[in-house]
Amino acid sequence: MADRPNILFMLTDQQSRHALGAAGNPDAHTPNMDRLAATGVRFENAYCGAPVCGPSRACLLTGRMSHDHGVLVNGLPLREGVENFGQLLQGAGYETAWSGRWHLPEPYPTRSQPPPGFSSLLPDAFTDLPDRRLGAVTDRPVTDAAIDFLQQDHDQPFCLGVALCNPHDICYWIMDPDAPAPEGEHPELPSNFARDVHEPEFITWCRRRQHYGQETSSTTDWSTSRWRAYLAEYYRLTSLVDAQIGRLLQTLDESGRADDTLVVCTSDHGEGMAAHELVVKLMLYEEAAGVPLLMRGPGVPTGQTRSQLASGIDILPTLCDAAGVELPEELSGHSLLPLARDPRHPGREAVVTQLYPDTKDLHRSGRLVRSERHKYICFNQGDRPEMLFDLVADPGERQNLAGQPAGEAELRRHRVMLQQWMAASGDPFQPLCS
Repeated sequence: MADRPNILFMLTDQQSRHALGAAGNPDAHTPNMDRLAATGVRFENAYCGAPVCGPSRACLLTGRMSHDHGVLVNGLPLREGVENFGQLLQGAGYETAWSGRWHLPEPYPTRSQPPPGFSSLLPDAFTDLPDRRLGAVTDRPVTDAAIDFLQQDHDQPFCLGVALCNPHDICYWIMDPDAPAPEGEHPELPSNFARDVHEPEFITWCRRRQHYGQETSSTTDWSTSRWRAYLAEYYRLTSLVDAQIGRLLQTLDESGRADDTLVVCTSDHGEGMAAHELVVKLMLYEEAAGVPLLMRGPGVPTGQTRSQLASGIDILPTLCDAAGVELPEELSGHSLLPLARDPRHPGREAVVTQLYPDTKDLHRSGRLVRSERHKYICFNQGDRPEMLFDLVADPGERQNLAGQPAGEAELRRHRVMLQQWMAASGDPFQPLCS
């Protein structure tokens, strides 16, 4: 077992891949994640399996998509019999521990009620914290517990999961009209701030929904200055969680185990970031569906970026690959280690993200198909159900090519890719094509 690496898996909540200094965002103060990128590999085209907490976390933990693991919306448990990477690694002789958010469906497991496959590092008294929904309250004690674990001696290789809460606190700022604006200069609005007046009817319905992801409805009367204050607050919260990641990385370095530890850092999903006049998640635009994904460790080169496509469902296969653990059959994900180690590796042709935006109507859904250059979005309800974007020419997703002559060939190709993926994965989605 001595030749198998330790694993440190760090997860933020609601951090878009755009909210990262290493990605070229001058407004994002993330020096610790940037240092992780500089000493490892950053995947610049990583997507969540589903753009909302519980379903995405289930994708990360199981290597399966929502229709397979059973968590279509928040509040649902994993389908019986589906194993997570803690169970697989524990069965192979790893010491597995978890500190932080779980969301499947329990919010924070404690020592007396650990999640399957892990010991929980949080004491039962954690449930007495004054407001456990806020990362401002929980992220430091979650990190403290993980630091205590890293400072201990371990006779076995370990896998430590640390699931932090911020920048998720932005949800509560959005819904509080009296929430103060952060001090200092506020970022400018993004170039793709304006919504498409011809957007799919499905998206327009999502803007008005009041019972699940209702934060967007709080922005209808926002001024330009309030939108800019929202962005400033989001970046402030992102810098707070980055500081906790810095504490973890410093402890790992001081422990002498950094060279023998595979470090993976990502987020469960992104954040609207004012693009298309949207906030929070439950949408398939780049800001909400794209996540940071950083990797450092044995055999991983330093300071490199990969443009190959990656998904949250690739986390379990990657960790099991590093640990030499045999994978269960019929997983949707693939190990990213070959891509991290070899920039010439072709990767996969496309990745898919699944959206179930309504706890009251589990049939209502959408799919994202990202290929090397293009991105196809399809919904199963409403008028104008398709969108196609050329992300090289139009990274802000402002020019919908679906229905235009210039997009006909790629639209047909991506429809076929979605159909092939559905057939191969057993996805019951029924696209509504115009």
